[in-house]
Amino acid sequence: MTARAVTALPGPWGAVLYDTVTTHVRPAPRLRSFRHRGYLWLVDVDRLPTPPWPLRPLARFLPRDHALDPAGRTPSVRQDLERYLARHGVRLGGGQVLMLTQARSLGHVFNPLTVYWCRDGAGRPLCTVAEVHNTYGGRHRYLLPPDPEGRAESVKDFYVSPFFPVDGRYRMVLPEPGERLHLTVHLERRGRRAFTATVRGTARPARPATLLRAVLRHPFATWAVSLHIRYQGTRLWLSGLPVHPRPAAGRSRPADTPVPTEEVPAP
Repeated sequence: MTARAVTALPGPWGAVLYDTVTTHVRPAPRLRSFRHRGYLWLVDVDRLPTPPWPLRPLARFLPRDHALDPAGRTPSVRQDLERYLARHGVRLGGGQVLMLTQARSLGHVFNPLTVYWCRDGAGRPLCTVAEVHNTYGGRHRYLLPPDPEGRAESVKDFYVSPFFPVDGRYRMVLPEPGERLHLTVHLERRGRRAFTATVRGTARPARPATLLRAVLRHPFATWAVSLHIRYQGTRLWLSGLPVHPRPAAGRSRPADTPVPTEEVPAP
């Protein structure tokens, strides 16, 4: 049996915190853009950080927050991901999985995008999984076979924003991060770029001082992401941008008037 190759993450918790800047750009029908600052975790799903109890309310990694079926019984993040990959004919074979995400903080978590970089048992890149969450409680995974630069494409088949129908194609650049985090997601519709999201970040080994610094700079970070998305969506709605209702088959709750949200395939 091939020995498992592991990329050891730095710091006493074996994890990385990225100070991030997220940008969203919508070129048409009128140019709209905004930036949002925050922080993200890069963790090994087999070695999830467990801060000391005084800091635990600031960072918790619960399987239900990262499972495709949060209502189901999910023993671990890895097992949920393995089940998903197996349904698509992909076997991890004990390989390492790194996850870029937000942790549950002060009782709340919302991840517009969680990215999993999967390696096989010999440490070779196997696939990338982009997990998109919308503000209606839905989530969807895109299984991507990226090239060495992290580039991949996928048809959009999940309702994210009321300002876009479920059509078009994503072009993503999701290289496995190191000291720098640099992710890009483009949505193309009818041969034109309709939306671009980028995430840029600088790595710091996760430890108590790093977490406290991030929380002090970005208090209520997970709440802020949810509120910021709704705020930007409300601005678009007030500007007169037409709303596309959710497809009936994709509803996660009874039909009602949606809270406007911006397209959010990036955190």
